[in-house]
Formats: sequence, C-alpha cells, structure tokens
Amino acid sequence: MNAKQGEERRRLILAQARGAGHIAVTEIADELEVAAETVRRDLKVLEDHGLLRRTHGGAYPVEGAGFESNMAHRSESWVPEKRRIAAAAADQLGPAETVYLDEGFTPQLVAEELVNIGRPLTVVTSSLATASILAASATINVILLGGRVRGRTLATVDHWATAMLSDLVIDLAVMGANGLTRDRGLTVPDSAVAAVKAKAMAVSRRKVFVGIHTKFGVTSFCRFSDVGDFETLITDSTLSAHEAHRYSALGPQVIRV
Repeated sequence: MNAKQGEERRRLILAQARGAGHIAVTEIADELEVAAETVRRDLKVLEDHGLLRRTHGGAYPVEGAGFESNMAHRSESWVPEKRRIAAAAADQLGPAETVYLDEGFTPQLVAEELVNIGRPLTVVTSSLATASILAASATINVILLGGRVRGRTLATVDHWATAMLSDLVIDLAVMGANGLTRDRGLTVPDSAVAAVKAKAMAVSRRKVFVGIHTKFGVTSFCRFSDVGDFETLITDSTLSAHEAHRYSALGPQVIRV
C-alpha cells in the first residue's frame, strides 16, 4: 500500500473516531479490511500529530482548532464519572456566596448539584443550558453573561461576556477545559472561549477544575491558564495516582472520585 492510501486510511480512521467519540482497533481493522497492527501504526501516527489519544484497544479524538465535540456527544460519554466529579465539586463550595460555572456538560451537572443543595447563591455563567437549570431554583440568583452564542456549546463569548466579568468579583470558579498538561496548562480549541475563561479566572478568588481523566495530557489550541492557578483539580479515579501526584506537585490538590 502506498503512502497516499495510508493517508486516506488514517483520514477515515480519524473521521470515524470524531463521529463516534471512540474507536476500537479490531472493529476498524475489520471495517477497513486491514491487519490490526496496521491500524495500531495508523493510530500512533495520528497520536504523534496530536489528533488522537490511544487507549487500550482503541483511541479517542483530541479536540483542537479543527475539531470540537458537540454537547450531545459530551452528554452521552463518561456520564457516571462526570456525575461523581460534579458532586465532589459541590463539596468544594465552602463559604462561597458567588460562583462562576463554566460552559460544558460537567459544569451543568455541578449546577444540578447546587440546585439540590438549596442554599442561597449567586451564580454567574456563560452557558444557556446551565442558566436554565439554575433558574428552577428559588434560592439561586442567576446571572447569564451576554454575548455571541456559540451553536456548538450554547455558551456566550466575545467582548460582551468579558466586559460583564470585568465588573465582578467572584468567590469560586468551577472551570472545564478540553485539555490540560503540566507544561502547557489548560487549553480549549477556540480563542473566544479561552478569553472568557481567562477573564473568569482573573476575577475569581478560588478556582476548581472539573474534568474526566481523558482531558489530562491533552493539548488543544488556545491556552487560558496554568495548572498552578487552581486550588483543586477534580477528576475520575481512572487517572493514576502517579499521574495525579505529578499534577499536585504544581500546587493544586488532585481529587479522584
């Protein structure tokens, strides 16, 4: 098989991974009628280019400037883990009276936890879905940032959102990201999203990251903070204790649930 055929095969593998959220080596090998070892080599090439992250028996896509999953996919993957992370994040509330909830599905689950707590709070968010969840509470005052609404995440961005944040002082920010690494910090695919996240970080006294283990070791396109800016990183127990220790050495407590 020539190089052009190999490139076409890798393009198909990447497209399938992005469509399904994960691919299995054996399944894709059968579908493409090639050896499993050929698929493994293709996955390594795609991983070396930062497009996929290999797992035992397969791979999942890395989100970057050219690809970002939608909310429908996020709401269907790793849901039990995300619910545990959300519950742990609510436990970090402490004496906070004002909270920023980031865009994304896991912060939406944190919103559900805050509604269930039933204590008086003012919550600021860029997410239309999160604002809708919080609006059902009689004890939570909801502030939705204005701005351009991104169709993929149903969250507001651009100067309207950052200007509103500039006038606030927030006790606790609960933040997500598309990837985080020890050397490159927390990243997202879109610069407009990164700007809102960076401003939320700047106006918040405490910062907590929420995200599943697949976010760790992944770099996206636009950086918005360092790992050391957070007091706590909350993830699921699939992240190894050794890897958690490497992140905690940069300053934050790492909670695995």
